[in-house]
Amino acid sequence: MLDALADIVGVCLLMDQLAPDQVLASPIHVGSGQAHCAHGILPVPAPATAYILRGVPTYGGSIRGELCTPTGAALLRHFVDSFGDQPVMAVSQIGYGMGKKDFSAANCVRAMLGETQDEGDQIAELCCNLDDMTPEAIAFAQERLLEAGALDVFTTPIGMKKSRPGILFSCLCLPEQSESMARIIFHYTRTLGIRRYDCQRYTLTRSEKVIETAYGKVRVKKAAGWGVRRSKAEYEDVAAIARATGLSIDDAQHLIFHSRTPMR
Repeated sequence: MLDALADIVGVCLLMDQLAPDQVLASPIHVGSGQAHCAHGILPVPAPATAYILRGVPTYGGSIRGELCTPTGAALLRHFVDSFGDQPVMAVSQIGYGMGKKDFSAANCVRAMLGETQDEGDQIAELCCNLDDMTPEAIAFAQERLLEAGALDVFTTPIGMKKSRPGILFSCLCLPEQSESMARIIFHYTRTLGIRRYDCQRYTLTRSEKVIETAYGKVRVKKAAGWGVRRSKAEYEDVAAIARATGLSIDDAQHLIFHSRTPMR
């Protein structure tokens, strides 16, 4: 118990001092075989570890032994924004933590501090002018595009020839989606032509976590990069709590983050 407390306090103090914009981790190597503990002989990963790491990419491998404890799993689940391959980054500092047990591979954890490369990516913007469609028909076309995987669909009021009011209909998508999205636009709108613009965009790294609150589980969207870090509760989850408690959306959000309980 005392060593777990020391681990938790030490990691929390370090994270507070480093204050990173985002925390990334590789898939978790949990080990394999069995482990001896106060409850007897248990399979690896231990039941508590497996429960905490639900939804996190893990793997076993050939190393016999427990490589991730419940304490380590809880710290990873709390601090890591996303799990996956190492991104392109300029590393400035490297730290190693060595374990006492001997395995066939080095028993150590490595952490690297650095700056990820913010290159942005390419998207396509498909646009057309509309002046002979009802609002319901335009909304239906937007829904079909979003269902097909469009990144965003939006409209802008414009003035057209002969002083007629119209709508600028815009669809953002990946370049490889352009043709399929254009087909949908032609099918569900009355346009006779679509303009395509290729754009470079800069984005924050996005991830999602589920937190436990006194009112149930709430999904929290997190974004980091470019020197900023922000989080926002999923609207549908907030709205469900607001309906159940009779509160406003703002009050429900405040209630959620102040009644948060640790992830079990």
